[in-house]
Amino acid sequence: MVHGRNSTSVTQAKQLLMAFALAVSLCNGCASNRYLTKRGMPENNLAGRLQLASRQGPKPSHRTLTLLRRFSLEDQFEKDPEVALATLEQPQRYTLNSERTYAVAELSYILGKRAQRQGDEPAAIVSYGRSLRASYRFLFEPECIREQNPYDPLFRGACELYNAALEDSLRLLNSEKRLIPGTNYTIRAEDRQTHIQTVLRGAWEPNAIERLEFVTDYRLQGLNNRHVSYGLGVPLIAVRGKVQTPDAHQKYYPEGLSFGVTALLRVPLEQESQPATGQSSCLVEFFDPLSANEVQLAGRWVPLQTDLSTPLAYFLDAPEYRGNRLATLGLLDPNDKRVKRGIYMLEPYDPDRIPVVMVHGLWSSPLTFMNMFNDLRSFPMIRDKYQFWFYMYPTGQPFWISATQFRADLASTWSTFDPAGQNRNLANTVLVGHSMGGLVSKMQVVDAGQDFERIVSERPIEDLKLDEEDRIKLVSAVRFQANPKINRIITIATPHRGSNAANDATRWLGRKLIQLPQAIQDTTERVARDNKDIIKDRQLLTTTTSIDSLAPDSPVFPVLLRAKVGANVKQHNIVGVLADDMLLGRITESGDGVVSYASAHLTHVESELIVPADHTTIHATPQAIFEVRRILLEHLESVEVAEKTAAMPSRTDTALR
Repeated sequence: MVHGRNSTSVTQAKQLLMAFALAVSLCNGCASNRYLTKRGMPENNLAGRLQLASRQGPKPSHRTLTLLRRFSLEDQFEKDPEVALATLEQPQRYTLNSERTYAVAELSYILGKRAQRQGDEPAAIVSYGRSLRASYRFLFEPECIREQNPYDPLFRGACELYNAALEDSLRLLNSEKRLIPGTNYTIRAEDRQTHIQTVLRGAWEPNAIERLEFVTDYRLQGLNNRHVSYGLGVPLIAVRGKVQTPDAHQKYYPEGLSFGVTALLRVPLEQESQPATGQSSCLVEFFDPLSANEVQLAGRWVPLQTDLSTPLAYFLDAPEYRGNRLATLGLLDPNDKRVKRGIYMLEPYDPDRIPVVMVHGLWSSPLTFMNMFNDLRSFPMIRDKYQFWFYMYPTGQPFWISATQFRADLASTWSTFDPAGQNRNLANTVLVGHSMGGLVSKMQVVDAGQDFERIVSERPIEDLKLDEEDRIKLVSAVRFQANPKINRIITIATPHRGSNAANDATRWLGRKLIQLPQAIQDTTERVARDNKDIIKDRQLLTTTTSIDSLAPDSPVFPVLLRAKVGANVKQHNIVGVLADDMLLGRITESGDGVVSYASAHLTHVESELIVPADHTTIHATPQAIFEVRRILLEHLESVEVAEKTAAMPSRTDTALR
């Protein structure tokens, strides 16, 4: 008897320890850190070279000072800069034109900075404009191109001068938040008048941009990596406003969404060779880096300077997305209107790219996938061929109910974007599910047969006493087939056989804290009450929370494990196993601290990777992200092979020709 009491005490202690481990693990995965911090001074690659932050004011680089001395213009530049610049712009027989052009660009930028310090914005705009034109000439004027040395740092210096002069010009235009793509401007400074036309290039609607922020004002901190590319242009954060349109697509974009654009200025070189008229025009284009990462300038293909990560972090840094607020609401109160169930997109829908739908797990939200999303987009092939969608759902309810809703939400989304059902890319959708989201995803690609129905009752649904609405709901939950539009899924840290973290202690706590959706409670109570002699497990219907549904003894797991997967579906699995020297590794059984290896492991899958990581961070690890990348590239190859095979004429067709 004493041994029995001790055994019970040990079991209860283990259950409480598991509950504590689960809470610690989940809370660590939902930290409320900021994604960005504001810089005291904008980042500028010219700061060190030109001493931009020094009290004495910006000064020319050593290379430019040497050129000024060669022409005996060092003192002249300080006394009368215009005379010095005019001298440098004159044709010289024995001096490289490109060196003098670079010096004009640099010295003009310095004058712009000095004028801006003195509060003379019109003069600053004139000088920045001169720097822009000179750096553009250095990069694209045929005479300068002939003289360019690819090993000379002046080339990259000219790119940085172009970018910095353009950014500072745009800052002055944007000082009153009036720089919006699609608007034209006229700038009058001294005796010069410049007409500026602006246009947005890409899939976003021009009227969707509420304001622009500068990437260089912020320091990234909430994402593991910052992904940038180097070239010409100014990376910006475009903050999306509310679009007043009946377009059904708008509901898929979350409020406050921001995205990256790169501003680029085209300088007509022919204007530089014509006599001064006091008037000039230029075109400022805002490119979506997902649509274009290089542009043609003066007959040459030029890479764009882009930043995909900072605009994403700016969106995530909004108060409503920080921390685990949404995740907690979705767990404890699925009725809360702030938990808006559905599919969300952070980039424009593109019919030419394959959807990858990411499905979060218990006590979580789409934010859990942001590091994976950020890193996957950094690979050009993935960025060009895939679009990423995110499924948000209340996690307090049993996962099979969420799977039923996910099935309906996917169908609605496909119908919205492809009413005729003819888009091949949508028919090759990939699901990536983390934790409980892996179960929600798995239930999209299995054929139910009658096994799920028999969990509830040995009698067919037709024999149950149900009104038509309840019958439709129950049929959709237990009778379904593998979705033909999904032919590959990736499950990560998924409890395929349940989790011991769903023990007596956590299940009791869950029932005390979680408020199931009222409509679900009403339906299940009504079905159980009116069919009490037929229903096999009344408790399964009436008191189940998501934590109950994840218990290893749930009758759903054996059925789900043996359910037939769609004939064309490829399944991949990623499993976390903690080292024994880690805290969670010591106090829990072999696995990721929440899901054991025995539960997460699958046989008969295309691939399975073991990652040394805990439950809440595994999908943000480089190993898991690189594995998802590998699988997506493999998926591309299989899709291309299938399309080529389908396009090949049959032998009969060939014979008839």
